[in-house]
Amino acid sequence: MNILTTIRNFIMNEAKRKYALTTHDFSYLEFKTNTGDEAKFGDISTNIAMILTKVVGLNPRIIAGDMQEALTTTHEMRLYVEQVHIAGPGFLNLTLSKAAIEELFFELLMQKEAFFKLGDDEAKKKVLIEFVSANPTGPLHLGHGRGGIIGDTLARVMSFLGHHVDKEFYINDAGNQINKLGLSFRARCLQELGIAQELPEEGYAGEYLIDIAKDCVLAHGQALKEKPAVFFELYAKENLLQLIQADLNTYRIHFDTWFSEKTLHDDGSVQRALDLLQAKELAYEHEGALWFKSTAFGDDKDRVVRKSTGELTYIAADIAYHKNKFDRGYDLLIDILGHDHHGYVKRLKATMEALGFNPDQLDVILYQLVNIKANDVAVRMSKRAGNFTKLSDVIDEVGADVARFFYLNRKADMTLDFDLATALKKTDENPVYYIQYAFVRINSLLDRAEAEGFHEWVGQLRTGTVSREQLAALMAHMTNDERDMLKKMCLLQDILRAIAQGYQSHVLSYFALELAQHLHSYYTRNKVIDKHQVAISQLRMLVVFSVHQVLSLCFDLLGISKPERM
Repeated sequence: MNILTTIRNFIMNEAKRKYALTTHDFSYLEFKTNTGDEAKFGDISTNIAMILTKVVGLNPRIIAGDMQEALTTTHEMRLYVEQVHIAGPGFLNLTLSKAAIEELFFELLMQKEAFFKLGDDEAKKKVLIEFVSANPTGPLHLGHGRGGIIGDTLARVMSFLGHHVDKEFYINDAGNQINKLGLSFRARCLQELGIAQELPEEGYAGEYLIDIAKDCVLAHGQALKEKPAVFFELYAKENLLQLIQADLNTYRIHFDTWFSEKTLHDDGSVQRALDLLQAKELAYEHEGALWFKSTAFGDDKDRVVRKSTGELTYIAADIAYHKNKFDRGYDLLIDILGHDHHGYVKRLKATMEALGFNPDQLDVILYQLVNIKANDVAVRMSKRAGNFTKLSDVIDEVGADVARFFYLNRKADMTLDFDLATALKKTDENPVYYIQYAFVRINSLLDRAEAEGFHEWVGQLRTGTVSREQLAALMAHMTNDERDMLKKMCLLQDILRAIAQGYQSHVLSYFALELAQHLHSYYTRNKVIDKHQVAISQLRMLVVFSVHQVLSLCFDLLGISKPERM
């Protein structure tokens, strides 16, 4: 627990008590520290009154007034909160006391990463995040890189906060695409044996199958002529999965579970799910096909789950798969899919409601396309021309650090322009270079401080042995610059909670860049190492060391490396 959490919890608990609310009513509560120009609105602002106005049916300024009264009349809060103002339609702006700022700085320094985690009394969820889930019919392409970083960063953030998070890759290894893969691979193998063979219509013509076929021929030789279709399907699928796993490992994404769609068909899960819908009279036969009564759940028309030919549609297995997820006891399911699944989301939620699950416990994040550019000119996606077609191409070219950051550096529902020219620069124009340089700069500065007579103080910072008395003495030298830097670092606490609630992973990359900018500006305005002003230097070293801790956490959550030197 820290000062910010204490104040946040007080406001929420006071609202719950006064208006008989539940935690669910605060789903979109914003509670943020104000830095820079926004500092004129106080140290902390919250939109709680606007969030609750529809719930309790009161004017937001009345709600804000109730919260203001509680904050200014409760003894504990009066120790921490110096002023409370109501602005605009009902924003609450809080100015912290000197004692609160001192306590906040000490908590940030001593608690380290724990400062940003959920408290023991805050609800933790069991969460399953499914992402990437590429068909095992080819290498990962550019779009998978975006879905991958959104899901992996979200998982890292939620897990860090204290939620139990599992990451899952759904293998689409059943149906026509696997049959076509097997036929395509068999053709490539026979071609390698010198046998004239055409690829099947709408087969997979990628050169990656040629490489796998060469290895297969070396291992099995002429015996391949007699191998059944299932051999080629399994061989190609397993080798392509290994290729996908290798790319993901390079991209620093590791899954807890690789779930096979085929198992749902083999163990009867798909049929049982359809039978359950029929038993509930939510599926019916018509013209030889089986239809899900999705109009009963707000869809514009009913949907086929089994064609008159007996072939299952895409959603049939997904019904069984998501039932399986809920049956495993997760509180929250998060799917991360390409934007082309937009119309599918409502349908999927409808099937879950039909089976008796809460559709609000299933959230879907849709991400937009990725364009690769160089100096604002689109790069043609053609492997024959030597340009970029695969995720591995991008990682090989710019490295995992840059690939992860650039793929995350835009809101998911916006098209992402990945500029290779900027990504390859070793200058401040490249945001990854910029934030890593800030991290390295702090290391160098502290090393220099040790060499210039501050060895003991730097040692205390690095070992976390700064005392309350030492910190209190330094607070007398605090200026608005230090106060602003402290609040900027504390802002990460609310950002991580907001990401866990609203899934906007990209905000973390924005924060890391802004914190690095704040550091560079602070360093420019303030001489950190000055043997003639020991106390002031110690305070400034404390500030930059704290920034180093916060940047280190951001790098871990973003999945990027922490260089020692650049």
